[in-house]
Amino acid sequence: MIDILLIGMNHNTAPVELRECLAFSADEAGAALDAFQAHPAIREAILFSTCNRVEILMTSPAPSEAVTAAKTCISEFKQIPVSQFEGALYTHEGDQAVRHIFRVAASLDSMMVGEPQILGQIKDAYRTATQKKTSGVILNRLLHKTFSVAKRVRTETGIGDHAVSISYAAIELGRKIFGTLEGKKVLLIGAGEMAELAVEHLIRNRVGEIFVANRTFERGVGLAKKFNGNAIRLEEIPDCLQHADIIISSTGSPEFVIRKDQVRGSMRGRKNRPLFFIDIAVPRDIDPAIHRLSNAYVYDIDDLKGVIQENIKDRNREAVKADRIIDEAVISYRQWHESMDAVPTIVALRSKMDAIATAEIRKTCHTSLNHLSDPDHAAIRRMTDALINKILHDPTLFLKNNGCHGDHKSLYLDITRKLFRLDE
Repeated sequence: MIDILLIGMNHNTAPVELRECLAFSADEAGAALDAFQAHPAIREAILFSTCNRVEILMTSPAPSEAVTAAKTCISEFKQIPVSQFEGALYTHEGDQAVRHIFRVAASLDSMMVGEPQILGQIKDAYRTATQKKTSGVILNRLLHKTFSVAKRVRTETGIGDHAVSISYAAIELGRKIFGTLEGKKVLLIGAGEMAELAVEHLIRNRVGEIFVANRTFERGVGLAKKFNGNAIRLEEIPDCLQHADIIISSTGSPEFVIRKDQVRGSMRGRKNRPLFFIDIAVPRDIDPAIHRLSNAYVYDIDDLKGVIQENIKDRNREAVKADRIIDEAVISYRQWHESMDAVPTIVALRSKMDAIATAEIRKTCHTSLNHLSDPDHAAIRRMTDALINKILHDPTLFLKNNGCHGDHKSLYLDITRKLFRLDE
């Protein structure tokens, strides 16, 4: 029996310092896969390495030897004693390994449940394994099943429907206010990372013009180019309020960058068009009193965190549905994997039947039926093949499917091999 194994560590079991030491770059991953598969106990291997996890998915006829070999390979490759990382490792075998990789791909094991990046990372790791030819029949089938399970979780649950990052939550609020963000003008004040990420989300929602104001004008010009926008000076912000629909601010200013009186003056010329402020700065850039103005909406980082907490609760509720989908998939994959054990016996049985039939046809056709034409001989061969298929149909189903599972499986396979003398 070839077992499925998974050994690894993640954000729950290892600090970032240790994960960084054991992380594999794209170039290192290929060499590491070669090292894993060179060990006789490891038949197939796929390596997953992200900022939050390092995992090796393997198949092996000797699980304990494979786990030891994997630890040794990691230690030698990274020049770190096994004792320094062994305590952070988890090991899963059989159904538990399959369930784990399904949950990882469906983003149920992520630091942020429902984040979509992990599936792409798993696909990249699988692509590397196929290029290195370290993934075979069992893991190929498992990874294809993994991708379909992840897709089903996405489509049949709401696990990815709610914003759980500051920048994305801000954009979701903007969409609620405007209905659509398409064509809206954006003013980015400052160059904070979260603010930049928010603008990237906005671009995906097809916003219109983007203006960038920064304390260092040269830095503002560079950032504006990144978003195909226009740089303005801080002194031009009041004028820009006349035209912008969304303002995202993330500066290090100790005082408000935009005050209530500035916005009140600009609202007269806006003809009741909404003005949406996303204040991601600490301390705050936007005067919260602006929120009291008609058609002005101000959300700071605490407001966004409140939205995120509610959305996380929603995602966790959807995760229960996702686990049910995964449990069904684990059972389905296990049945296929168990049937793989019967394949060599079924192939040997069919080969023996075919060899007997071929020998008897040859003997008969060369003696009493030597007067037959080639088409007649071909017809006899087709008839014989059909007989073999029909005779072996029920035994094949029994060995592959429900009749040959569980504790009796090895017994049935052993009896079949002895009954038909397949090992002689």
